[in-house]
Amino acid sequence: MGIRDDMPLLARHEGVWDGVYTYYNAAGEKVDEHKSRLLCRVDEDSEHPYHQTNHYIWDDGRKDIRDFPAAYRDKRIWWDNELIKGWAAEVALDQNNRTMMLYWQRTGDPSLYLYEMIQLADDGQSRCRTWHWIRNGQLETRTAIQERLVTRDWRSVDREMEAAAA
Repeated sequence: MGIRDDMPLLARHEGVWDGVYTYYNAAGEKVDEHKSRLLCRVDEDSEHPYHQTNHYIWDDGRKDIRDFPAAYRDKRIWWDNELIKGWAAEVALDQNNRTMMLYWQRTGDPSLYLYEMIQLADDGQSRCRTWHWIRNGQLETRTAIQERLVTRDWRSVDREMEAAAA
């Protein structure tokens, strides 16, 4: 069995997503907001059967790109890189098959960890995500993310972005 068979909900996230990340401190005050474009790749023939690249763009012109290649085993995807170590899994208790759960810890900062919940709309065209950043057992930050599907064809967008960067 492969990742598409074992994790059909994850496979429904494959594609390019545009969205907005909004960050709130523990008191509920907005502390940051930026736009995003995420490329979520599912490629069972690759060394990393799940590979996500996040492009962040702030209104003031700042940009950041973060790359998250993942391994696959035990019906989870796993990250272990210079930024995070953790996993993502489908939530079997969700009889509607909309929910994924992620856990990760910052590499080099054992006091900070994060739980993420993702809900995919039934039509697969939008999703919402929430992050809870916890430091030493206390809520530090919440992140609310709204995204819409741009295209399932991440390969052509990947090629376009590589050509533009060259």
